[in-house]
Amino acid sequence: MREFQLYGLGNALMDIFLEVSEEEFAPLGLPRGSTQLVGLAEQKALLERFNNHEPRLVSGGSLANSIVAFAQLGGRAAFLCCLGDDHYGRFYQSEFEELGIDIGNPVIAGQSTGTCLCLITPDAERTMCTCLGVSSHLAAQHVDERRLQNAEWLFLEGYLLANPQTGQSAVREALRLARRHNVRVALTCSEVFIVRQFGDAFFETLAQTDLLFCNASEACAVTGSANAEKAFADLADKVPSALVTDGPRGAYVRYAGVETHVPAYPCQPLDLTGAGDMFAGAFLYGIINGIAPDRAARAACYLAMKVICQIGARLHQGTRRFWEECLKEER
Repeated sequence: MREFQLYGLGNALMDIFLEVSEEEFAPLGLPRGSTQLVGLAEQKALLERFNNHEPRLVSGGSLANSIVAFAQLGGRAAFLCCLGDDHYGRFYQSEFEELGIDIGNPVIAGQSTGTCLCLITPDAERTMCTCLGVSSHLAAQHVDERRLQNAEWLFLEGYLLANPQTGQSAVREALRLARRHNVRVALTCSEVFIVRQFGDAFFETLAQTDLLFCNASEACAVTGSANAEKAFADLADKVPSALVTDGPRGAYVRYAGVETHVPAYPCQPLDLTGAGDMFAGAFLYGIINGIAPDRAARAACYLAMKVICQIGARLHQGTRRFWEECLKEER
């Protein structure tokens, strides 16, 4: 048995959640539901603009949220990232250590930990302004062969591909070591712009991937298809296994000889942040621990529903209990 079931590479970001009104959001001119990369000065200006709001801080990042879900369910996980030697970095590291996640991160002196300002509007959409800070320094030299060779799966965050000199080199090194040590590879698309703006690196990575996670718009970008169902079918020519989430319309699943569609759980969402992250982490936990892919996807949908019925990108309690409740009902 390997020490880790899942070894993740991703951006470490301190999530800063703010609930704003439509009147406050509209003047910003930000595309609703998008992710924008901003500089440190622009991030500080946005925070000052909303200094009359009470923020909620959670250590996160897209793939980091998946790793947290995996660990909350009982999985053995490690996470590689870069943190600054600031308050946010220390808070981040302590949270992951409390969750039992091996965070073999390089702390880089004199640098700022990355932040993600998440603006939540009354329609439950989240618009994210991300300042990568020191997380953008993650590069090939940081990839830890000892941890990676002792993992069953490597999980890569698509956002890393947006950094050609650093993140892309980290991904290539991790893939090289995964091949050497017979570690299976999962990839999350992260965002449509990754495919459109960094397509060469994305498709190079996809060609070495065993399992792809993406939402409907991302799947359409990868395949050039018009809708989620067609994109899911077309992904069969590009990657051995794939999961395509389609919001309230559920998820398409292709893994280990199972090909199916699972419905979503109806709900009234408060914040759509983290639904896909939870889905990916929970599904990986399921299949790695012997749960049939269709049942794992159904339980992952249930946990994703629980996430969007609250404010914030992850569940802070009840994750394992919800998982067991769903699997019991699905028998």
